[in-house]
Formats: sequence, C-alpha cells, structure tokens
Amino acid sequence: MAHAVLYVCHGSRLREAREEAINFINDCKPHIDAEIQEVSFLELAAPSIEEGFDKCVNAGAEQISVVPLLLLTATHSKIDIPKALKACSSKHPSILVNYGNPIGVLEKMADSVINRINQCTEIDPDAIAVLIGRGSSDPDVKRDLGKIAEIVQNKTDLKSVWTCFLTASTPSFKDTLQKAKRTGRKVVFIPYLLFTGLLMKGIEKDIYDENNCLKLCGYLGKEPLVAEAFIGRIKETMKAGGSYAATHD
Repeated sequence: MAHAVLYVCHGSRLREAREEAINFINDCKPHIDAEIQEVSFLELAAPSIEEGFDKCVNAGAEQISVVPLLLLTATHSKIDIPKALKACSSKHPSILVNYGNPIGVLEKMADSVINRINQCTEIDPDAIAVLIGRGSSDPDVKRDLGKIAEIVQNKTDLKSVWTCFLTASTPSFKDTLQKAKRTGRKVVFIPYLLFTGLLMKGIEKDIYDENNCLKLCGYLGKEPLVAEAFIGRIKETMKAGGSYAATHD
C-alpha cells in the first residue's frame, strides 16, 4: 500500500514565512520513509489541504498520514483541519487517512526555548523569561504553554518564567510588555512561534524600540530540537492505522 505524508502548515501572507515553512519541511523529509510527501497550507497560501491531498492521491497514495505543523493544540488542529479532511475523505472514500497531533508539550520544545535564551543572553536567575504565544480562544493553548514554561523554569536557574499571548488570550503581549518595563529587571522575550510573519514583525518593532533591559530571542523554527520533535510526530502518525472517516466523523 503506497503511503503518503501530507504536511499542513499554518500559512502566512509573507513569502518569507511560507518559504521558511517549506524549507523546514524539506529538511525533515529525508528522515521520513515515504516516497510521497506533499506540503499544504491551512490558510493564506497555496496549495490548500484539498490540493495537497489530491496531489498525494494522483501520485498513487492509498494511505495518507496528515501531520499538522503546529506548535500547540487549538482550533486549527481540532476543528479546521478535520473539517477539510472530512471533505477530502468524502471525495476519496477509499483512501485511508491517519491524522496526527501538533508538536505539543514535549521536553525537546522546552529545551529549544532554553537554547534560544542561551543564544540571546546569559541566563540570569533574577531575569524574567517571557514566552510569547500566538494565542487562541481554546483554553488548552494557555494551559500547554504554561506547561512548557514550567519545564523551562524547572530546568534552569530562572526564578520567573511568564507567558503571554498575541491574540485571543490573556495576559496580552502588550500588557505583559508594560508590566515587564515596570519591574526594572532584565526581561528576555522568547517568541513561541515557528517562523517569521506579521505577528513576529510586530514583536520586533515593539521590543527593539525599548532599552537594553529587554532582550528578544529568535523564534523557534531554526532550532534542531524542534525539527526532531516534529519528525517524531510524523513517524508516530505514520504508525497509526485506520481511516479518518471512521475515527473522526
């Protein structure tokens, strides 16, 4: 049975962000035992999930493992992608579909955050580290980013690791930035984002206008541990059996 992998990236209006996502996937592909591997985007870019699915089928796939390139579990992974896959399965009812999980809460992700801090500045126990999440109305996002922050704190000498969000959740990045200024302490911001994009550009503008007490680390997509974590999710998905239509109706 020909087995394909369909990667689902978030998508962005910025070409740079789309290219970063494709390059990230291309770096992962050699580690995956599948002759058919296609990239798709959830929104704001092409090919769409349906177009990527069709490419897999046209290439001879009889089983497709669909893996979301998303950091945390939220509406996109719970509702938007399954809705698109349901339409694909209706169009190709004979195709077996395994739907995987986002990267999620893994120690490797916490380690990637720590690596980013070390690349940005020396870890000062009295400094405040702030993880900046994309944000979602789904409470699981706030919970899971909090778990990552807890792991980071437990693995370092940092006494304070905060979380904040760019959209749809609290505390907001703007409010947290103002709170950080008032502390008078060194504050290290780590964007919990895979790639650049309009949100990242906004963070850069807000923080680079500030004084030397505020440090901004790089986003996570170029961290090798992130790729390792994602490759693990791909292989996990490929091992799963069954039809999407039967298990996600």
